[in-house]
Amino acid sequence: MKKIAILGASGLIGQSIAEELRGQGFDVAALARRFATAQRASFGGAAIETPLVDLDVVALGKLLDRCAADVVVNCIGVLQDGPDGAASDVHEGFVARLAVACKNRLVVHISIPAPDAGETAFSRTKAAGETILRASGGAFAILRPGFVVAPIAYGGGALLRALAALGIGLPRELGSAPFMITAVGDIAATVATLARRFRAGERDMCFVWDVMSPERPSVDEVLAALRLRLGGPKPLARPPEWLLAFGGFAGDLAGKLGWRPPTRSTAIAEIRRGVSGDPRGWMDESGLAPGNLVQATQAISAGVQERWFARLYLWKGAAIAGLALFWIATGFISLTVGFAEARALMAQATDGIGTGDAATLMTIATSLLDIALGCAIAWRRWSRAGLVASLAVTLAYLVAGTLLAPALWGGALGPYLKDLPLLLATLAALAVSDDR
Repeated sequence: MKKIAILGASGLIGQSIAEELRGQGFDVAALARRFATAQRASFGGAAIETPLVDLDVVALGKLLDRCAADVVVNCIGVLQDGPDGAASDVHEGFVARLAVACKNRLVVHISIPAPDAGETAFSRTKAAGETILRASGGAFAILRPGFVVAPIAYGGGALLRALAALGIGLPRELGSAPFMITAVGDIAATVATLARRFRAGERDMCFVWDVMSPERPSVDEVLAALRLRLGGPKPLARPPEWLLAFGGFAGDLAGKLGWRPPTRSTAIAEIRRGVSGDPRGWMDESGLAPGNLVQATQAISAGVQERWFARLYLWKGAAIAGLALFWIATGFISLTVGFAEARALMAQATDGIGTGDAATLMTIATSLLDIALGCAIAWRRWSRAGLVASLAVTLAYLVAGTLLAPALWGGALGPYLKDLPLLLATLAALAVSDDR
């Protein structure tokens, strides 16, 4: 039986499409570099983990042959250059190889609205990828969704839910930008329609469709709809533009450490230019009727678990940054201006079991360990391990300190008591550490 191969099935759009198509009875192969544990369990044998973007044409073709795929949906994309790859490699190089590997297949390519009008590397490389696919000579459908509203929360959608639930507004210029939306189910319905037509013998497909609701809301109006759905308070004020610029800077910095925050400068620039298109061609040629903003937001659960997620979403970034800085600063201070005091405390704790040199060496070693823990927490790949290790180290400090210097529990500044809220904050950060 022929399958629909979903490339990038671990992402918001890819996962949603794969699950929706499976629910409609299609045989699906879900491919991604890696899946979260819950995703792997959900897809079961349909999940295939492989570094897709790194494959050459021959390997890519063999992989799709093994999947028995006649329809390939490319949902792979990166917002800007980072550890997961450069935008040009993902949006141009990979698409070029995919087009060659899919000569006898239908390629459904997920793009963005009006990529030629954008000024970011994200837009330019997306436009270049579309050009490559159009010139390939094979059957293709380029889908340009607007802001995707889905039951799953990730990236910009998760950020808007957080703002809605917390009653945080946006700067006026950004909030007034056009922001046409797409219910994720409409993308899946479009893929299903294209697959049926291709399998029925339509081999000359060359579609470029704006897949979105014909409504033309602003960012503020989309945010208001989410606020209504989640029961968030009305915003009392709009944050200043400089705060938005700082968020973009912080997001770019986090991106260099492997994180994928939705506040990167590219995302802000893309929202500023607006999300708009003309869905009439898609509606006429596909025969589909899109869901509107109210219908799309109604698909989002309004239960307590969704509200908890929205309220805690911003906490995750603050917690990771705060804990990383805490450990790094603690170690750095102990090695520099606070070295004498730290050494004195170490000497008091090790009184009778070591020399002054031993206290010095232990002070240096524990300080370097603190810095290493902070760096691990900050780096996305090692963050979870860093959090777990910091729990173990904190507990070890408390146990050793209790055995060697129990009097410090009653110290004027509470040197041991301060570790208890640190443990709770670390546990809370671990609880919300999953990205997907």
